Amino acid sequence: MAAFTKKLFSIRAKLVFASSFLLVIPWLGYLYILEMEEYLSRAQEQTVLGTARALAAALSERPELFNDSSYSRATEGGDLYVYPVFYPLAIDDGNILDWRDYQQYERHYQEGSNSPNPANEFSSFRNSSIAGDPLSFRLMLGEYNRSLYAYLRVIDENVVLRDRESLRIDRSDNLRLGLVNREGVFENYVIAPYADEFIYPYRIDGDISDISSLRYEPRITGRWNRTSEGYEVELRLPLEMLGDKLALSIYDIDDSEERRLAAIVSTSGINSPELLGTLRRPTPEIDRIVAGMGLSNSRVQVVDRSQRILLSEGDIQSANGLMLEELDQGEQSLWSRLKNTLLRPLYNQVLSQPISNFVDELYQQGTVEGEHIISALRGVPTTNFRTLGNGETRILEAAFPIMASGQVLGVVVVDQNMNGIRTFRNQALETLFDTMLGIMLLVITVLFLFASGLSNRIRSLRNQAEQIIDDSGRIHNTISPSRSSDEIGDLSRSFSNILDRLTQYTDYLENMSSRLSHELRTPVTVVRSSLDNLRLAANEKESETYIQRAEEGLARLSLILTNMSEASRMEQILKTSDKEAVDLTKVIAACTEGYRQVYPHINFNASVAEQPVMIMGNADYIVQLMDKLVANAVEFSYEGKPIRVKCASEENEAVISVTNSGPYLAEEMKDRIFDSMVSVRPESKKRQPHLGMGLHIARMISEYHGGYIYADNLLEEEGVIVVLRIPLG
Repeated sequence: MAAFTKKLFSIRAKLVFASSFLLVIPWLGYLYILEMEEYLSRAQEQTVLGTARALAAALSERPELFNDSSYSRATEGGDLYVYPVFYPLAIDDGNILDWRDYQQYERHYQEGSNSPNPANEFSSFRNSSIAGDPLSFRLMLGEYNRSLYAYLRVIDENVVLRDRESLRIDRSDNLRLGLVNREGVFENYVIAPYADEFIYPYRIDGDISDISSLRYEPRITGRWNRTSEGYEVELRLPLEMLGDKLALSIYDIDDSEERRLAAIVSTSGINSPELLGTLRRPTPEIDRIVAGMGLSNSRVQVVDRSQRILLSEGDIQSANGLMLEELDQGEQSLWSRLKNTLLRPLYNQVLSQPISNFVDELYQQGTVEGEHIISALRGVPTTNFRTLGNGETRILEAAFPIMASGQVLGVVVVDQNMNGIRTFRNQALETLFDTMLGIMLLVITVLFLFASGLSNRIRSLRNQAEQIIDDSGRIHNTISPSRSSDEIGDLSRSFSNILDRLTQYTDYLENMSSRLSHELRTPVTVVRSSLDNLRLAANEKESETYIQRAEEGLARLSLILTNMSEASRMEQILKTSDKEAVDLTKVIAACTEGYRQVYPHINFNASVAEQPVMIMGNADYIVQLMDKLVANAVEFSYEGKPIRVKCASEENEAVISVTNSGPYLAEEMKDRIFDSMVSVRPESKKRQPHLGMGLHIARMISEYHGGYIYADNLLEEEGVIVVLRIPLG
């Protein structure tokens, strides 16, 4: 923990932290891009309103375009009436539920005298030799986004589909289309499926029975589905295929064996262009005007006074208002590949991405509502920003009134989604982030290298300082002053000067010790001379014994006085010392690091709790206690065996233990080794007097902290553990 904290507050870490303030620059860039996005939104708002104004001006003073009689139900002749559709129709979902708003306009066609168009002799046919229920169908035509949509609900008792083993297309129930294209060319098409499936139309260039005369037409799409009464067909044709003439005809086959034609029901004659019905559209002039404006990237709608949509041009999903360049997908550079692999997923998570498959429910019906439309119907042009239900898509709406003689005839509505601006914003932000990331990496790398250089110089100075004093405390080295002119060079030179003065002072102290030794040698000589005189006593053997004992007693007394003086001073100091909060984990960790320096030949294994272990006491005394325990463990440890130091908390107590591999304690000595002047050292270690005051001082310090200390033998191996327990503070 201490090592981690030390690294956390190192020069390199501080410089990296300081460089993080460079993130203010991309933040300011981000705010700038958001401001630019707002400006672009306002510019797009004015552009959309200008488009609506221009189209409204083209439609103004044309009241005939908004005549309600144009929307009456078509009933005459073989003409086909095309109703405007205001939302995309799904022609591949297997049902016609999305036509429900327009089914009121469908027309009914059937064979016989009950046909609504009996005057047209080409509209129905029945083979007199084949009896069956009358063939009929209901038809609805609609126009949406420059495409003609149609559905037919056919009532047919016997549906006969194509035989997969036959190439003939006219020997099954089929749908035929006759039309005159925009170039005035008459064309025939046939649809005859094998089963419920997407339609596969053919253009008939000759005899339908000749398979070589059929050409596939991919522009006509749709689906054929069986029903309980017959079948349904949905179609979609692009308007550029059509002129103003069209007819649809159902050919019925009832006998699956002979496959003879049984009946035909048509909207009009289909075999020549003169017999085709006319396509009637309620707003062809409006359509031509809107098409002539050449509007793109917008959804344009013309609404009358009843808020009924007369024309809808364009898809809101693709109307983003901006023409953004497509990115080159050719061979990518290394940076592009790294960006797509590493940064792209992050950008997709951080930046809100435009959604293209949204649904605008406001325009799902034949009429529209909205404050912008209501305001325009009152004669006030309005723009509005609207957020869809997904919360990610914004729609820009502009409505401009269409005027005639001072009256509002309708409204031009121009809509665009904001995905284009959002995409532009994301691209700008990605470019900004890419640039700033590169700059940040460069700056951080330079700062890190600079900090590493400083750290290496400081570490070199520290290593020189640690090598100045040897294990015995003597100065045997010096610091080489740096020639650098910066602050670290000044510090190196200052340390060198301080060390020179300290060396001189140490030499003075050493010389003073020799002088004191010289001064003390005189009284010692007097004592020795007195003892020498005792040797001249009458009983020489007895005198020699007393003299030897006197000399040993003198040495022991001198050592006892010294140690007792140390213990006495410690006891007095403990009585007057104040306590403070101490984190044992930090103290023990620091001590262990120091012991590794003091005893380089000993392996110390430290186990320190990750959480702080707090007591009330004095850190210096804890260090002194650890010195005594570790010194004792080192002295009794086997060579090559580690010394284990542990600090943890157990049941509201701080526990410190020192374990060494060495000889066992005698059972009777486990409780006595902490007494004053008790030693259990073997004879080989008693060359000098040793009174065992170290563990006694350790017990005094433990009692000062309100704890207790004890020793015990290890069970798993030969060795001794000394445990200190102190209440948590």
